[in-house]
Amino acid sequence: MSENLNPFAIAQAQFDESAAVLQLDPDMHAFLRQPMREFHFTIPVHMDDGSVKSFQGFRVQYNDARGPAKGGVRFHPDETIDTVRALSAWMTWKTAVADIPLGGAKGGVICNPREMSQNELQRLSRGYMRNISRFVGLTQDVPAPDVHTNPQIMAWMLDEYEVLSGHREPGVITGKPLSLGGSAGRTPATAMGGVVTIRETAKLLGMELNGATCAIQGYGNVGSYAHQLAHDLFGIKVVAVSDEFGGIYSADGLDPVVVAQHLRATGKVGGCPGSEEISNSALLELDVAILVPAAIENQITGQNADHIKAQIIAELANGPTTPDADEILNAKGVYIIPDFLCNAGGVTVSYFEMVQNAYQYYWDEALVQSRLDQKITTAFHAVHNMAQARQVPNRVAAYLVAVSRVAEAVRLRGWV
Repeated sequence: MSENLNPFAIAQAQFDESAAVLQLDPDMHAFLRQPMREFHFTIPVHMDDGSVKSFQGFRVQYNDARGPAKGGVRFHPDETIDTVRALSAWMTWKTAVADIPLGGAKGGVICNPREMSQNELQRLSRGYMRNISRFVGLTQDVPAPDVHTNPQIMAWMLDEYEVLSGHREPGVITGKPLSLGGSAGRTPATAMGGVVTIRETAKLLGMELNGATCAIQGYGNVGSYAHQLAHDLFGIKVVAVSDEFGGIYSADGLDPVVVAQHLRATGKVGGCPGSEEISNSALLELDVAILVPAAIENQITGQNADHIKAQIIAELANGPTTPDADEILNAKGVYIIPDFLCNAGGVTVSYFEMVQNAYQYYWDEALVQSRLDQKITTAFHAVHNMAQARQVPNRVAAYLVAVSRVAEAVRLRGWV
């Protein structure tokens, strides 16, 4: 039987497993298994050629028992409502495992931003905000950048919200440019949180990180910063990286500065000097100490999990590993740092950004990184200790920590 790769079905299956371990009340189980609310809308955009094109948009607010909903907005040609539902669920568990007072949400638009001009992207971004403006705000739901969105797109959304509301509210959007109230350290935050979890894992396993080999699938903002930080902070030797066009490999290690310069010049990592080509699938199966899936969902499946040779899998992407793959990898003794723990650095610094916006006093990057390190380290050990105490895999342990916190807030509110 082939695997079910529907992201929301996977998110629900993972939740169901943790609910069984927690012996969650059936009514609470049913409530937490579905989004609290979701919005579907059509965004008409006047294109540069004079035509009007309609784009389908979504916003899902999965749960806000612990605080305002929080989550990014994706612009992607293959976006689906089930992907957005899954990501909003994972964001709910992510904010809970990081123990920050927020809930979970996600948004998306079905579009190909590579084929759109900056003016068209601005009109789309403003149109998206017009559709969700009544349902977002500092005390309701706070969007942020995600796949194919960036600080400029967040700036357009912020401006549109403030035009519509008639007042300044910088905290309604995070991941903004610094000049509009963004936080120092926000851009590398997801990767920074990930390398903190790798550091803590290496301590537990007695692994020497200096010279340890690593492969990174996905070389967008998160993957590229992971390369730089792993190299600069710990001396990790990244031997392979890839993007949507293909990958590169060098047994001697890839210099993050050289790869970044080549990427800026050509738009892809392929052809980088001093490297040879490698496919995304071959990259995942390299004999490395650390594998970092930092691309999209369902990359490690029941079909290739048995060929994975890494000792540590640090999931900087959302949902890169399927339940069938989890079973195989856990049996092999691979240490998996589950996604909503590994990549929680981004939402943690987004929370810091909201705090700074609220009292209009901004921290320097060193303070942001110090507080991020503290938060992620604490979350990592809460999950590891839960895994040891309950004798369950790390992903289940992360759910146990997160779901118990959200369920407690739901009970206290009297919702269930």
